[in-house]
Amino acid sequence: MKVAYLLTQDRGGPVDVTVRLAATLLEFGHDVRVFGPVPARGAELIKGHHTELSVATKGDLKAGRQARDALRAWRPDVVHAQDRRAGLVSAGLRLRHKVVQTYHGVPDDVAEPWFRGRAGASGPSRYTRTVLAADAGVARFVHRTIVPAPAMGEFLVRRLRVPAQRVTHIDNCVDLPPSCPPTGPVRRLVFVGLLVERKGLLTLLEALARPGTMPADASLTVVGDGPVRMEAERRARRDLPGRVRFLGFRSDVAAQLTCHDALVLPSRMEQQPLVVAEAMAAGKPVVATDTGGVADMLSDHGSLAEPGDVAGLAARLRALFADPDPGARGAVLADRARTRFAPDVCAARHLALYRELLS
Repeated sequence: MKVAYLLTQDRGGPVDVTVRLAATLLEFGHDVRVFGPVPARGAELIKGHHTELSVATKGDLKAGRQARDALRAWRPDVVHAQDRRAGLVSAGLRLRHKVVQTYHGVPDDVAEPWFRGRAGASGPSRYTRTVLAADAGVARFVHRTIVPAPAMGEFLVRRLRVPAQRVTHIDNCVDLPPSCPPTGPVRRLVFVGLLVERKGLLTLLEALARPGTMPADASLTVVGDGPVRMEAERRARRDLPGRVRFLGFRSDVAAQLTCHDALVLPSRMEQQPLVVAEAMAAGKPVVATDTGGVADMLSDHGSLAEPGDVAGLAARLRALFADPDPGARGAVLADRARTRFAPDVCAARHLALYRELLS
Protein backbone atom coordinates (compact mmCIF):
# COMPACT_ATOMS: atom_id res chain seq x y z
CA MET A 1 0.00 0.00 0.00
CA LYS A 2 1.20 3.54 -0.80
CA VAL A 3 0.30 5.97 1.98
CA ALA A 4 1.05 9.69 1.89
CA TYR A 5 0.97 11.75 5.07
CA LEU A 6 0.59 15.51 4.75
CA LEU A 7 1.72 17.93 7.47
CA THR A 8 1.95 21.72 7.53
CA GLN A 9 3.68 21.98 10.94
CA ASP A 10 7.11 20.90 12.14
CA ARG A 11 6.32 20.16 15.80
CA GLY A 12 3.48 19.29 18.13
CA GLY A 13 1.34 16.26 18.76
CA PRO A 14 0.12 15.72 15.17
CA VAL A 15 3.72 15.72 13.93
CA ASP A 16 4.93 13.26 16.56
CA VAL A 17 2.03 10.90 15.83
CA THR A 18 2.61 11.09 12.08
CA VAL A 19 6.32 10.34 12.31
CA ARG A 20 5.80 7.35 14.58
CA LEU A 21 2.89 6.00 12.49
CA ALA A 22 4.81 6.41 9.22
CA ALA A 23 7.90 4.71 10.68
CA THR A 24 5.82 1.76 11.90
CA LEU A 25 4.11 1.28 8.53
CA LEU A 26 7.54 1.31 6.90
CA GLU A 27 8.57 -1.46 9.29
CA PHE A 28 5.45 -3.35 8.20
CA GLY A 29 6.71 -3.17 4.59
CA HIS A 30 4.40 -0.52 3.15
CA ASP A 31 5.45 2.36 0.89
CA VAL A 32 5.09 5.53 2.93
CA ARG A 33 6.05 9.15 2.37
CA VAL A 34 5.61 12.18 4.60
CA PHE A 35 5.04 15.52 2.86
CA GLY A 36 5.71 18.65 4.90
CA PRO A 37 8.35 20.53 6.91
CA VAL A 38 11.25 18.68 8.50
CA PRO A 39 9.94 17.37 11.87
CA ALA A 40 11.59 18.88 14.94
CA ARG A 41 11.55 15.43 16.58
CA GLY A 42 12.11 12.05 14.95
CA ALA A 43 13.12 13.17 11.45
CA GLU A 44 15.67 10.34 11.32
CA LEU A 45 12.83 7.79 11.51
CA ILE A 46 11.53 8.81 8.07
CA LYS A 47 14.85 9.58 6.39
CA GLY A 48 14.53 8.80 2.68
CA HIS A 49 10.74 8.84 2.95
CA HIS A 50 10.14 12.56 3.32
CA THR A 51 9.37 15.28 0.77
CA GLU A 52 9.95 18.75 2.17
CA LEU A 53 7.27 21.31 1.35
CA SER A 54 5.60 24.22 3.10
CA VAL A 55 2.04 25.50 3.32
CA ALA A 56 2.59 28.33 5.78
CA THR A 57 -0.97 29.73 5.87
CA LYS A 58 -4.47 28.63 4.98
CA GLY A 59 -4.67 31.43 2.43
CA ASP A 60 -1.52 30.46 0.52
CA LEU A 61 -3.33 29.01 -2.49
CA LYS A 62 -0.15 28.62 -4.54
CA ALA A 63 1.54 26.52 -1.84
CA GLY A 64 -1.63 24.46 -1.52
CA ARG A 65 -1.62 23.72 -5.27
CA GLN A 66 2.06 22.78 -5.15
CA ALA A 67 1.40 20.39 -2.26
CA ARG A 68 -1.46 18.74 -4.16
CA ASP A 69 0.70 18.48 -7.29
CA ALA A 70 3.46 16.76 -5.29
CA LEU A 71 0.98 14.30 -3.81
CA ARG A 72 -0.60 13.52 -7.19
CA ALA A 73 2.83 12.94 -8.73
CA TRP A 74 3.61 10.30 -6.11
CA ARG A 75 0.27 8.57 -6.81
CA PRO A 76 -0.58 7.23 -3.35
CA ASP A 77 -3.47 4.91 -2.59
CA VAL A 78 -4.37 6.94 0.51
CA VAL A 79 -3.69 10.56 1.44
CA HIS A 80 -3.83 11.14 5.20
CA ALA A 81 -3.92 14.77 6.38
CA GLN A 82 -2.65 15.21 9.93
CA ASP A 83 -3.53 18.79 10.85
CA ARG A 84 -6.26 21.34 10.10
CA ARG A 85 -4.44 23.12 7.27
CA ALA A 86 -3.43 19.79 5.73
CA GLY A 87 -7.07 18.75 5.76
CA LEU A 88 -8.07 21.82 3.75
CA VAL A 89 -5.32 21.12 1.22
CA SER A 90 -6.08 17.41 0.92
CA ALA A 91 -9.82 17.81 0.45
CA GLY A 92 -9.14 18.81 -3.16
CA LEU A 93 -7.67 15.35 -3.87
CA ARG A 94 -10.84 13.42 -3.02
CA LEU A 95 -11.85 12.57 -6.59
CA ARG A 96 -8.57 10.75 -7.39
CA HIS A 97 -7.48 9.37 -4.02
CA LYS A 98 -8.93 8.09 -0.79
CA VAL A 99 -8.50 11.01 1.61
CA VAL A 100 -8.44 10.63 5.38
CA GLN A 101 -7.87 13.31 8.00
CA THR A 102 -7.16 13.13 11.71
CA TYR A 103 -8.99 15.77 13.73
CA HIS A 104 -6.55 16.44 16.55
CA GLY A 105 -8.32 19.26 18.37
CA VAL A 106 -10.61 22.27 18.42
CA PRO A 107 -9.43 25.92 18.41
CA ASP A 108 -8.09 27.32 21.68
CA ASP A 109 -11.14 29.36 22.70
CA VAL A 110 -13.54 26.39 22.65
CA ALA A 111 -14.33 25.82 26.34
CA GLU A 112 -15.05 22.42 27.86
CA PRO A 113 -18.74 23.14 28.79
CA TRP A 114 -19.64 24.18 25.23
CA PHE A 115 -17.59 21.29 23.83
CA ARG A 116 -19.62 18.90 26.01
CA GLY A 117 -22.93 20.49 24.98
CA ARG A 118 -23.88 21.64 28.48
CA ALA A 119 -26.93 23.85 28.73
CA GLY A 120 -26.21 27.56 29.00
CA ALA A 121 -22.51 27.23 28.14
CA SER A 122 -21.05 30.23 26.33
CA GLY A 123 -19.72 29.54 22.87
CA PRO A 124 -16.47 30.55 21.17
CA SER A 125 -15.78 33.65 19.08
CA ARG A 126 -17.32 34.29 15.68
CA TYR A 127 -13.95 33.57 14.06
CA THR A 128 -13.71 30.18 15.80
CA ARG A 129 -17.27 29.35 14.71
CA THR A 130 -16.16 30.06 11.14
CA VAL A 131 -13.17 27.74 11.59
CA LEU A 132 -15.43 25.03 12.98
CA ALA A 133 -17.83 25.47 10.06
CA ALA A 134 -14.90 24.93 7.69
CA ASP A 135 -13.89 21.86 9.73
CA ALA A 136 -17.40 20.49 9.33
CA GLY A 137 -17.25 21.05 5.58
CA VAL A 138 -13.91 19.26 5.23
CA ALA A 139 -15.16 16.36 7.38
CA ARG A 140 -18.13 15.93 5.03
CA PHE A 141 -15.89 16.03 1.96
CA VAL A 142 -13.05 13.68 2.88
CA HIS A 143 -13.70 9.96 3.01
CA ARG A 144 -13.15 9.57 6.75
CA THR A 145 -12.20 11.63 9.80
CA ILE A 146 -10.21 9.91 12.54
CA VAL A 147 -10.60 11.13 16.13
CA PRO A 148 -8.15 9.96 18.83
CA ALA A 149 -10.74 10.54 21.60
CA PRO A 150 -14.35 9.32 21.58
CA ALA A 151 -15.41 12.68 23.08
CA MET A 152 -14.15 14.44 19.95
CA GLY A 153 -16.17 12.11 17.75
CA GLU A 154 -19.28 12.94 19.75
CA PHE A 155 -18.52 16.64 19.31
CA LEU A 156 -18.18 16.33 15.54
CA VAL A 157 -21.45 14.43 15.24
CA ARG A 158 -23.48 16.48 17.75
CA ARG A 159 -22.15 20.00 17.30
CA LEU A 160 -20.75 20.01 13.73
CA ARG A 161 -23.35 17.60 12.31
CA VAL A 162 -20.78 15.34 10.67
CA PRO A 163 -22.42 12.02 9.69
CA ALA A 164 -21.48 9.40 12.28
CA GLN A 165 -20.45 6.88 9.61
CA ARG A 166 -17.73 9.31 8.47
CA VAL A 167 -16.04 9.37 11.90
CA THR A 168 -13.70 6.64 13.23
CA HIS A 169 -11.99 6.47 16.62
CA ILE A 170 -8.34 5.36 16.59
CA ASP A 171 -6.06 6.04 19.56
CA ASN A 172 -2.86 8.02 19.08
CA CYS A 173 0.43 6.14 19.05
CA VAL A 174 3.53 7.04 21.04
CA ASP A 175 6.99 5.68 21.62
CA LEU A 176 6.72 3.46 24.66
CA PRO A 177 9.46 4.27 27.17
CA PRO A 178 10.47 1.54 29.63
CA SER A 179 8.07 1.18 32.53
CA CYS A 180 9.71 2.54 35.69
CA PRO A 181 7.06 3.39 38.31
CA PRO A 182 8.19 5.47 41.29
CA THR A 183 9.62 3.42 44.14
CA GLY A 184 8.66 5.87 46.87
CA PRO A 185 6.38 8.87 47.48
CA VAL A 186 6.10 11.36 44.61
CA ARG A 187 8.46 14.29 45.00
CA ARG A 188 9.52 15.19 41.44
CA LEU A 189 6.61 16.48 39.36
CA VAL A 190 6.91 17.25 35.66
CA PHE A 191 4.71 19.34 33.36
CA VAL A 192 5.15 18.92 29.59
CA GLY A 193 3.44 21.05 26.96
CA LEU A 194 3.26 24.30 25.06
CA LEU A 195 3.33 27.21 27.47
CA VAL A 196 0.04 28.70 26.35
CA GLU A 197 -2.93 29.71 28.48
CA ARG A 198 -5.09 26.67 27.76
CA LYS A 199 -2.42 24.29 29.12
CA GLY A 200 -3.08 25.59 32.62
CA LEU A 201 0.49 26.07 33.86
CA LEU A 202 -0.43 29.24 35.80
CA THR A 203 -3.28 27.34 37.47
CA LEU A 204 -0.78 24.63 38.44
CA LEU A 205 1.64 27.12 39.97
CA GLU A 206 -1.19 28.70 41.97
CA ALA A 207 -2.30 25.28 43.23
CA LEU A 208 1.23 24.26 44.25
CA ALA A 209 1.72 27.57 46.08
CA ARG A 210 -1.27 26.96 48.35
CA PRO A 211 -0.20 26.23 51.93
CA GLY A 212 0.06 22.53 52.64
CA THR A 213 0.05 21.40 49.00
CA MET A 214 3.73 20.92 48.14
CA PRO A 215 6.06 19.06 50.56
CA ALA A 216 9.29 20.84 51.42
CA ASP A 217 11.40 18.39 49.41
CA ALA A 218 9.17 18.39 46.30
CA SER A 219 9.91 20.14 43.00
CA LEU A 220 8.33 20.86 39.60
CA THR A 221 10.07 20.70 36.22
CA VAL A 222 8.45 22.54 33.31
CA VAL A 223 9.26 21.17 29.84
CA GLY A 224 8.10 23.36 26.97
CA ASP A 225 8.08 26.92 25.73
CA GLY A 226 5.59 29.55 24.69
CA PRO A 227 4.10 32.97 25.43
CA VAL A 228 3.12 32.18 29.04
CA ARG A 229 6.68 31.31 30.04
CA MET A 230 7.75 34.78 31.20
CA GLU A 231 4.72 35.19 33.49
CA ALA A 232 5.09 31.62 34.77
CA GLU A 233 8.76 32.19 35.65
CA ARG A 234 7.85 35.41 37.46
CA ARG A 235 5.19 33.66 39.54
CA ALA A 236 7.47 30.72 40.28
CA ARG A 237 10.20 33.06 41.58
CA ARG A 238 7.65 34.87 43.74
CA ASP A 239 5.57 31.98 45.10
CA LEU A 240 7.83 28.88 44.79
CA PRO A 241 11.42 30.19 44.90
CA GLY A 242 14.02 27.61 43.94
CA ARG A 243 11.48 24.83 43.48
CA VAL A 244 10.55 25.15 39.78
CA ARG A 245 12.90 24.50 36.82
CA PHE A 246 12.08 25.66 33.27
CA LEU A 247 13.85 23.56 30.62
CA GLY A 248 12.28 25.01 27.46
CA PHE A 249 11.50 22.89 24.40
CA ARG A 250 13.08 19.45 24.61
CA SER A 251 13.26 16.56 22.17
CA ASP A 252 13.86 14.02 24.97
CA VAL A 253 10.39 14.03 26.53
CA ALA A 254 10.48 10.29 27.24
CA ALA A 255 13.73 10.67 29.16
CA GLN A 256 12.29 13.57 31.16
CA LEU A 257 9.28 11.48 32.12
CA THR A 258 11.52 8.59 33.13
CA CYS A 259 13.56 10.67 35.58
CA HIS A 260 10.51 12.18 37.31
CA ASP A 261 7.92 10.61 39.59
CA ALA A 262 4.61 11.85 38.18
CA LEU A 263 3.05 13.98 35.44
CA VAL A 264 0.65 16.85 36.01
CA LEU A 265 -1.33 18.33 33.10
CA PRO A 266 -3.98 20.89 34.19
CA SER A 267 -5.24 21.86 30.71
CA ARG A 268 -8.50 23.65 30.02
CA MET A 269 -9.00 21.64 26.83
CA GLU A 270 -7.35 18.53 25.41
CA GLN A 271 -8.30 15.65 23.13
CA GLN A 272 -5.93 12.73 23.73
CA PRO A 273 -2.65 14.30 24.91
CA LEU A 274 0.40 12.32 23.85
CA VAL A 275 2.31 13.19 27.00
CA VAL A 276 -0.34 11.47 29.12
CA ALA A 277 0.03 8.30 27.02
CA GLU A 278 3.83 8.53 27.32
CA ALA A 279 3.66 9.06 31.08
CA MET A 280 1.31 6.08 31.41
CA ALA A 281 3.72 3.91 29.42
CA ALA A 282 6.55 5.01 31.72
CA GLY A 283 4.52 3.90 34.74
CA LYS A 284 4.06 7.40 36.12
CA PRO A 285 0.97 8.47 38.07
CA VAL A 286 -0.96 11.28 36.37
CA VAL A 287 -2.85 14.23 37.84
CA ALA A 288 -4.82 16.01 35.11
CA THR A 289 -8.07 17.80 34.38
CA ASP A 290 -11.28 16.15 33.23
CA THR A 291 -11.22 17.45 29.68
CA GLY A 292 -11.61 15.85 26.25
CA GLY A 293 -10.48 12.23 26.27
CA VAL A 294 -8.25 12.30 29.37
CA ALA A 295 -10.72 10.43 31.60
CA ASP A 296 -11.09 7.76 28.92
CA MET A 297 -7.31 7.33 28.81
CA LEU A 298 -6.82 7.00 32.55
CA SER A 299 -10.04 5.14 33.36
CA ASP A 300 -10.21 4.85 37.17
CA HIS A 301 -6.45 5.00 37.64
CA GLY A 302 -5.82 8.73 37.30
CA SER A 303 -6.66 11.73 39.45
CA LEU A 304 -8.81 14.38 37.79
CA ALA A 305 -9.79 17.93 38.70
CA GLU A 306 -12.19 20.24 36.91
CA PRO A 307 -10.46 22.57 34.42
CA GLY A 308 -9.49 25.85 36.08
CA ASP A 309 -10.36 24.63 39.60
CA VAL A 310 -7.31 25.66 41.66
CA ALA A 311 -8.65 24.24 44.95
CA GLY A 312 -9.60 20.92 43.34
CA LEU A 313 -6.22 20.61 41.65
CA ALA A 314 -4.41 21.41 44.91
CA ALA A 315 -6.42 18.69 46.71
CA ARG A 316 -5.47 16.08 44.14
CA LEU A 317 -1.83 17.09 44.27
CA ARG A 318 -1.84 16.78 48.06
CA ALA A 319 -3.28 13.27 47.72
CA LEU A 320 -0.62 12.39 45.15
CA PHE A 321 2.22 13.58 47.40
CA ALA A 322 0.71 11.68 50.36
CA ASP A 323 0.28 8.35 48.51
CA PRO A 324 2.76 5.89 50.08
CA ASP A 325 2.73 3.57 47.05
CA PRO A 326 2.20 5.56 43.81
CA GLY A 327 4.12 2.90 41.89
CA ALA A 328 1.16 0.49 42.10
CA ARG A 329 -1.03 2.90 40.13
CA GLY A 330 1.83 3.59 37.74
CA ALA A 331 2.24 -0.11 36.94
CA VAL A 332 -1.45 -0.42 36.03
CA LEU A 333 -1.21 2.61 33.76
CA ALA A 334 1.86 1.15 32.02
CA ASP A 335 -0.02 -2.03 31.16
CA ARG A 336 -2.99 -0.03 29.90
CA ALA A 337 -0.76 2.13 27.68
CA ARG A 338 0.76 -0.90 25.96
CA THR A 339 -2.63 -2.25 24.93
CA ARG A 340 -3.89 1.06 23.53
CA PHE A 341 -1.06 3.36 22.42
CA ALA A 342 1.67 1.04 21.15
CA PRO A 343 2.74 1.97 17.58
CA ASP A 344 1.98 -1.49 16.16
CA VAL A 345 -1.54 -1.40 17.59
CA CYS A 346 -2.15 2.08 16.15
CA ALA A 347 -0.66 1.18 12.75
CA ALA A 348 -2.76 -1.98 12.47
CA ARG A 349 -5.96 -0.02 13.10
CA HIS A 350 -5.01 2.59 10.49
CA LEU A 351 -4.25 -0.13 7.94
CA ALA A 352 -7.63 -1.73 8.59
CA LEU A 353 -9.34 1.60 7.89
CA TYR A 354 -7.30 2.24 4.73
CA ARG A 355 -8.15 -1.25 3.41
CA GLU A 356 -11.82 -0.71 4.18
CA LEU A 357 -11.85 2.51 2.15
CA LEU A 358 -9.90 1.01 -0.74
CA SER A 359 -12.22 -1.99 -0.95
